[in-house]
Amino acid sequence: MVSTSDSTDSSTASTGYTGEVTVGGAPDVRELERLVVTKVAVDPQMSNNCYLLTCRQTGDQVLVDAAAEPEVLLPLVAGGLSTIVTTHQHWDHHRALADVVAATGSEVVAGAPDAAAITEQTGVPVARRLEHGDVVKVGACSLEVIAIAGHTPGSVALLYDDPASDGHAHLFTGDSLFPGGVGGTFGDDKAALFEQLITDVETRIFDRLPDDTWFYPGHGADSTLGAERPHLGEWRERGY
Repeated sequence: MVSTSDSTDSSTASTGYTGEVTVGGAPDVRELERLVVTKVAVDPQMSNNCYLLTCRQTGDQVLVDAAAEPEVLLPLVAGGLSTIVTTHQHWDHHRALADVVAATGSEVVAGAPDAAAITEQTGVPVARRLEHGDVVKVGACSLEVIAIAGHTPGSVALLYDDPASDGHAHLFTGDSLFPGGVGGTFGDDKAALFEQLITDVETRIFDRLPDDTWFYPGHGADSTLGAERPHLGEWRERGY
């Protein structure tokens, strides 16, 4: 895995945000000019990351992955949770979905190719099926949907391009991109799916976004695209 200990910026320096969270531990909170990012880890087995995004102007909130432990997630919600984005269909990313929706009445959105599987597994309807280039609103803030196939057919990443004068891009990648590599691929077509995944990650993320883009994965520590970019060729060569 690539070390990210030196990957800091003005917002991390001012708030002390590191992105290092542990199951049972306190959330880590990053306060941007217009958006607050609260990161928490849930479930000792899978150690999933969940991200609560709060618009500072309106109080509207979006939760990225109701992965598990509603008793941990719901106390973080300030009453303005309007939307839950499920980044992909894998079971460990939506175990708390039904409970959080029942408690908040939030709308569920997910990548179109994964939507039916998410509903089948959780019993929760997907109100909006996301396509590449769609926008998810967090009050006055906007998240651009980046579709990245391979880990699952309908995996999505969410891009917040901070409009502050000292801001930069923030990317919530689900299980498609981690420090040290892309997500896993599975089944008889594993090699072809890896090719799809690494190509989407290269063309839709690395070819487009600058090095200071900070990304937040579905498990583990955060990183920046600059820290990972030199290793893209290694990832493609090793095939995972």
